[in-house]
Amino acid sequence: MEPKWLLCVTLLALGMLAVQALDMEDDDVDDVVDIEDDLDDAIEEVEESQSESSAPPPPPKVTYRVPVPTGEVYFAETFDKGTLDGWILSKAKKDDTDDEIAKYDGKWEVQDMKDTRLPGDKGLVLVTRAKHHAISSKLSKPFVFDTKPLIIQYEVNFQNGIECGGAYVKLLSKTPELNLDQFHDKTPYTIMFGPDKCGEDYKLHFIFRHKNPKTGKYEEKHAKRPDADLKNYFTDKKTHLYTLVLNPDNSFEILVDQVVVNSGNLLNDMSPPVNPPREIEDPNDQKPEDWDERPKIPDPDAVKPDDWDEDAPAKVPDENAVKPEGWLDDEPEYVADPDAEKPEDWDEDMDGEWEAPQIANPKCESAPGCGTWQRPMIDNPNYKGKWKPPMIDNVNYQGIWKPRKIPNPDFFEDLEPFKMTPFSAVGLELWSMTSDIFFDNFIICTERTVADEWANDGWGLKKAADGAAEPGVVGQMMAAAEERPWLWVVYILTVALPVFLVVLFCCSGKKQTSAAEYKKTDAPQPDVMNEEKEEEKDKGDKEEEEEEETNDEKLEKQKSDADIGSASQEEEEEEEEEEEDRKHASEEEETVNRSPRNRKPRRD
Repeated sequence: MEPKWLLCVTLLALGMLAVQALDMEDDDVDDVVDIEDDLDDAIEEVEESQSESSAPPPPPKVTYRVPVPTGEVYFAETFDKGTLDGWILSKAKKDDTDDEIAKYDGKWEVQDMKDTRLPGDKGLVLVTRAKHHAISSKLSKPFVFDTKPLIIQYEVNFQNGIECGGAYVKLLSKTPELNLDQFHDKTPYTIMFGPDKCGEDYKLHFIFRHKNPKTGKYEEKHAKRPDADLKNYFTDKKTHLYTLVLNPDNSFEILVDQVVVNSGNLLNDMSPPVNPPREIEDPNDQKPEDWDERPKIPDPDAVKPDDWDEDAPAKVPDENAVKPEGWLDDEPEYVADPDAEKPEDWDEDMDGEWEAPQIANPKCESAPGCGTWQRPMIDNPNYKGKWKPPMIDNVNYQGIWKPRKIPNPDFFEDLEPFKMTPFSAVGLELWSMTSDIFFDNFIICTERTVADEWANDGWGLKKAADGAAEPGVVGQMMAAAEERPWLWVVYILTVALPVFLVVLFCCSGKKQTSAAEYKKTDAPQPDVMNEEKEEEKDKGDKEEEEEEETNDEKLEKQKSDADIGSASQEEEEEEEEEEEDRKHASEEEETVNRSPRNRKPRRD
């Protein structure tokens, strides 16, 4: 049996069994109740034993170990000691801000992450909301940009999501004036890196301050926005690993969870560009008064036609319109409400004479219209509007004027922007409208392998623990549907549609033979059935004729065989008769020999 029909028969059998079971339930309700009463205890025992045997095995336990750097590092912090040793809280005030919110009085604490699956793994938590927060720590030694890459890496978890706020770090420039006790938004930094979000604008900052070699002033250079969608990193409430890699050849990479989301070159992919243009527009150049920028001008030789009527209206009454029958000319569209009553507190001296409010005339509801009938307005075929001369090419057109170019007096060319200002501290200077932002496992180094091993020992363990505790596919689908109820529709369609297709496939009409099957079996296809039927008919006629000829030949052969058979039969009969004659002759001779007359006399 083909699989299709086998599936169909199976489904029908299941349906019949289900109907039969429902009928049995209706007939034997009392019996079932009695049986259930007798088997309650047994079922409970079976369920207990099954629950013990069928309970899923517990997820593998991930044991946390404090990450340890495997190479040279300039800064490494895990916060697993449970204290803020080595970190300095800022006591500064923010400039140009109200005194009530100018202080950096936001709270920082070392805590376990909410719903942690790694006991003992602590981190730095921004505890308060709607406050300025600033905290910083010294590097083991200043980082100098020379021949080695710079790698900065750390973890962030927006435990409560994020409304508006950042989680970026600043690498504070090494200067004689650097005072971490007074760390604030104007403190010079070399690099700012990390996530930031406000409204629906999701950012991943990479900004460095470049020093103009001619003027000595610093200018912020922003990396281009990544093409990747960053929203999920801010909303999924999971720990994410942010990594910035700067190479001496001016290339950079930005990674999230060890996946590159942005890359480029400091010379080509920063805004504004590191190097200014060689030429600029002359600020003192002015457009000549006779400079003509008009590509087209009105034709000075054009004349308005005599029949051009500028005063003709755009709309005119339709002279062919006819007033509909039943139009009530004497009835107004609105009448005073007969049921309205003057309010008791109406003061005519103060409010004036009271008038009933207007309502739609009920007599007009069944009529095509009320009031004075007017012809509808239509477009005026003679309307031309105000005459204007046609436009022609301007023979004096000189193009769009631009100021001339002059050498840029501020031009410089820095081919090694990687060699930035050395930095000696790392700091977090943040404003956030959401609390409980979790930071962990900071590292600053020069070797990629050191950063990767550090990530595996920290963020990798968190990821493994989260993966071990995550529910299965069904659980994840249910959780997703709770957050987005519209997914239930998707799930239902996903289940119902295949069932519908199976039923349709199994219970549909006659099976349609595919082209492949036609090819395999040499069966005629529908588009050539008529031709082949005719060919079959002709072929059938030919076969009938051949069959008749064959039958005639058989008959003749049978006749000839019969004649031959009869002749042979006659010969056999003659031979038999001759044989019988010989036999009779021999018997007679023997009889004669035995008779007494033929015997010899006996001698005594």
